[in-house]
Amino acid sequence: MQALDQINKAIINCQQCPRLLDWQKHIKSHKRAAYKNEAYWSKPVPSFGDPKAQILVLGLAPGAHGANRTGRLITGDSSGDWLFRSMHKAGLCNQASSRHKDDGLQLINTWISNVVHCAPPENKPKTNERDNCLHFLTQELQALNHLKLIVCLGQYAYDALLKTLKHHSLAKLPSPKLKYKHGLQLKAEPYTIVCSYHPSQQNTFTKKLTQAMLDDVFLSAKNILNH
Repeated sequence: MQALDQINKAIINCQQCPRLLDWQKHIKSHKRAAYKNEAYWSKPVPSFGDPKAQILVLGLAPGAHGANRTGRLITGDSSGDWLFRSMHKAGLCNQASSRHKDDGLQLINTWISNVVHCAPPENKPKTNERDNCLHFLTQELQALNHLKLIVCLGQYAYDALLKTLKHHSLAKLPSPKLKYKHGLQLKAEPYTIVCSYHPSQQNTFTKKLTQAMLDDVFLSAKNILNH
């Protein structure tokens, strides 16, 4: 846990991407009306979960008025509502909602991280901003000694994960690279990688991703671990 705590402290104190730091300040001064009386976190958002986790859930970046507001990844917006409903059904967290970082949510055998830890404009980090952040993911993979399975929420997370695993020789990757799709499962020893569409409003409002589809991803992940 000490190593993960140190990584999180480094994430919170990171100043590598001026555009993202400026954007966080902009969000803080342009709050949504529903949150006008709330104090926004508006800093790089650390990872969280069970330090002995066998499952890593990897997302893209903090939501401007979700994680960037609450200070906890995938918390305080509809993406978190969808994610934690499915994780709760699979027995991977103790409650089916995530409103703020002190709401009692506890992850079970699961660690949650993002490729990028600062909220980017239009939810689109630049390549150099992604690369500036990837060393945190590398360190987390090295510190999560019990990790066996990685759930990628979206193609961005999938591509960044494979880039990290390949660059640091952290896994044996299939060749050629398997094309991303929802429900994709692949072995990348010592890990199994499972892919899902990201539970963003863009995907859930259009029903590209349904709750049942997301439920299946996490139930499948749990079953893989149990066999």
